[in-house]
Amino acid sequence: MKWDRLYDEVEQVNVRFVGVATEYHRYDFAIMYTNMFFGKALVTCMQTGRSTLLCLDDTQEAEAIQKAFHIKQLDEAEQIGAFLQGELPPVTIVEQY
Repeated sequence: MKWDRLYDEVEQVNVRFVGVATEYHRYDFAIMYTNMFFGKALVTCMQTGRSTLLCLDDTQEAEAIQKAFHIKQLDEAEQIGAFLQGELPPVTIVEQY
């Protein structure tokens, strides 16, 4: 099989574990801060294993939060977005290309 390696990086990353309970569910998140991913944080829901890349602007998109973490109620996705907005650092999105 022929393939081209696009990158192979090793990096020490900061990981923060935070939990929140809404009216409907409990969420435990791992937030990984890295130099990869254009400056966005990698946010993983520990219950489901679902991950997404987020910056502060992304936390205001309730539909995207709802889709990424398979949240049934839009108002709950808005609550999770508001919570994550307070947890993510204000970083500048990095151009990769």
